[in-house]
Parts: sequence; structure tokens; C-alpha cells
Amino acid sequence: MRTFQRVLVNTLLANITTQMVWFGFTFWAYLESRSVLVTSILGGSYMLFLALTSVPFGTLIDRIRKKTAMMLATACTAVAFAIGSALFFVIPSDVLLDLRRPFFWVFLTILLLGALVESIRGLALATCVTMLVPAELRPKANGLVGMVQGIGFALNSVVSGLAVGFLGMGPLLVAGVAFIVVSALHLRSIEINEPGVQHAEGVPAKVDFAEAFRMTRAVPGLLALVLFSTFNNLLGGVYMALLDPYGLELMPVQAWGILWGVCSIGFILGGMIISRTGLGVNPVRTLLLVNIAMWTVAAILPIRESIALLAIGCFIYMGLVTFAEASEQTVLQKVVPFVQQGRVFGFAMAIELAAAPISTLMIGPIAEFWLIPYMNSDAGRNQLGWLLGAGTTRGIALAFLLASLIGLIVTVLALMSRPYRVLSATYRDSLVNESLAADDPAVQPTDGEDEPPVSDPQE
Repeated sequence: MRTFQRVLVNTLLANITTQMVWFGFTFWAYLESRSVLVTSILGGSYMLFLALTSVPFGTLIDRIRKKTAMMLATACTAVAFAIGSALFFVIPSDVLLDLRRPFFWVFLTILLLGALVESIRGLALATCVTMLVPAELRPKANGLVGMVQGIGFALNSVVSGLAVGFLGMGPLLVAGVAFIVVSALHLRSIEINEPGVQHAEGVPAKVDFAEAFRMTRAVPGLLALVLFSTFNNLLGGVYMALLDPYGLELMPVQAWGILWGVCSIGFILGGMIISRTGLGVNPVRTLLLVNIAMWTVAAILPIRESIALLAIGCFIYMGLVTFAEASEQTVLQKVVPFVQQGRVFGFAMAIELAAAPISTLMIGPIAEFWLIPYMNSDAGRNQLGWLLGAGTTRGIALAFLLASLIGLIVTVLALMSRPYRVLSATYRDSLVNESLAADDPAVQPTDGEDEPPVSDPQE
């Protein structure tokens, strides 16, 4: 566990740095443009390319050692942020934010690449839980991961808001480069006793969606879990595109950043609870029950234009998210063979995140040109004012409410479905990674060992 804890702390520093820069860029872009179209482009682009790169990144993790993959990701992020900093100081802000010119797209692409490659570290960390933590402690370890993510989210939310509000985007970019270099130096000092890279079927292709799909399908019920999370992310894209504009219409950017930081304590508390209590005997059931609670909170959050209601709703929602994410990670870590986890984690991330850009990119124009004008009109206020109240953000509130109600209905149906029962049984009976933990002296590097064959349930 000691090695895992050091890797976790290092991941915290890298995550804070990367998300601090991306949060800051999103805040700055909206404040300079006052357009939800810009924020939907930023959020949609991030999710789209994260989905497209998840399988290649996951395959990379299975091809090379985990520490090497994390070092590579950190170096690429440092280079991208350094180039982005140089562009920011050379090109005027009004030119950078002009969507009709190429400078905005170049600047966006560079920062996007820096943020995207950090996802390699997240995928590698998920496999490190399997590799470095005994089986009976993995649910609690995933709770620690959630707690650390919450700490990072809280810190970068506050820092991004304050930095953009008081200092501007330039100093934030410079700080990002400095901290990511520190992260690389710390990671280099960590010794990880990894099992050898195993390829019984030959070295995996650099991009092999078909093989990753076959590995996922080979686990009974797992594909249904991936599809359920995919639909959730389709609805979640609405919040990704519109939550920052919603908050920034209610308060200054400094206050919005602080509010996010305070609400992120929910992540931390959720992770602390999981690290002490675990996730119960059936994390699949935990996942679905938590989703019912999350969509209920999300439906109540926008019914009035209230900072207090927004803050309480976000706090509770973030605490519940930790349980949902830890449950899914725990299921995957138990039912998927370790030597395949990079590809399966990458495939799951690719499919799940592929849906979010669709709704994120669609909801921006829909909100800006239809929902917001409708709710600002006399007809909208007369028809839905009793439900959503009055205010300038009622069009965004309508989008939030519709997405939440759909999510709640789908989750209740999933809890009554056959795939839920199948995956629950698969989790209960699986022993595939029970003895794997690299911190155990009995586990030695095993270069050349065979990878367990993948069986097709249809055979």
C-alpha cells in the first residue's frame, strides 16, 4: 500500500495542475466572450477527444510499464502547457477568442492535448489499484482515489477562479508548467515493483477497438454496465456545457471558483467514507442506487434561481459521484484480468465519454437560441414559471430538469433489469485478480508469462 499511496499523491499533484489550467481556460473564455457556445465547444471538444484517445491510451498502458506511461504523459503535458503559455503572451486576447480566426483553434488544441494526455495517468492509476493493493482492500483504495480527486477538484476550482479573477490567464499557465515539472521529478523518484508486461497473443496493436470490445464482452454483464454509464454521460453532457455559465450568471468568477472548491469537499467526504466502510457486498447495486439519488438531487437543484440551492445540490451530488465512480472501478478491477485492464478501462472510458460530446455540443446552441429565449419570454414564464421560478438562468434550468428526469427513469429501469442480475453474479463469483498485489513480496516480475485467454460467452 505504501507505493500505491505515493503514486496517489503524485497523481493528485498532476491532476490539480492539469485541471487548474483547463478550468481556468474555461472560466476565462466565458468571461471574455459571454457565450455558452464557447463553453460548449470547450467541453464538447475535451470529451470528444478523450473518448477517441481512451482506447489507444489504454492499449499503451498494456504495452509498456505503468510508470513509463505516467512519465510519458507528464512530459507531454509539460510541453503542451509551455507552448500554450508562449502563445498566450504573444497573441492578444481578443484575437485568441475570435472563433473565425485560426488562433483560437490552435490555442484550444494545444491546451486540449496537454489536458488529454493526463488521462493516461488516470487509466494507469486504476490498474495500479489492482497491481499494488490486495483484493480485499481495493474498494477502500478506490475510496482513497475518490477522496484525492475531490481534494484536487476543490483546490483547482478555488485556485482557477481566484487566479483568473485577480491575476489573469497568463500567470495561471506559467504556474501550470512549473507544477507539472515538479510532478515529473517526484514521479521519477517512486520505485514501483511491476509484474512484467505479458502478451500471450503478441504485442497489442496500438489501436485495437475490436479486441478491447471482445475483452469487455467476454465478461458477462460488463457491456451492459458500460452502456448504462454511456447513457448517463450523454445526459451529463448537458451539465458539462451549461453549469459554468449557470454559476457565472449568479456570481463573480472568484466566488464561483470558491463555491466549487467548497462543494468539492463532498468528493473528499465521500471518499473518506468509502475508505473506511467500503462499498457493500454488491458494488453494482450500490452504483445504481447512488445514481437514483444523484439524478434526484440534480432535478431539484435548478428549480429556483438560488445560490444556496445550487451549492447544497452540488455538494451532495459530488459526494454521491465518488460512490458511483468507486463502485464501477471496483467491479472492473475484480472481473477483468489485470493484463487486459488497460484496454478494457480504455474501451469503457471511450464508449462512456463518446456520448457526452454529442449532448455538450448540441445543448449549447439549443440553450442559447431556443431554451433561454423561451424562458425569458412571456410565454415561457407563464407556462413554466410555477415550476422553475423567475430569473435569467431559467432556460438553463429547464435543460437541467429535463436531463435529470430522463436519467432517473432509466436508472430505475436498469435496477430491475436482467443485465444487473447477471453482472452482480459475475462480480460475486470472480476470482481472477484475487492474489495479485505487487507490494506482496511473493509477487515477482513475471516477464513472458502467458496472458489468460479471453473466452467469448457466445461460444
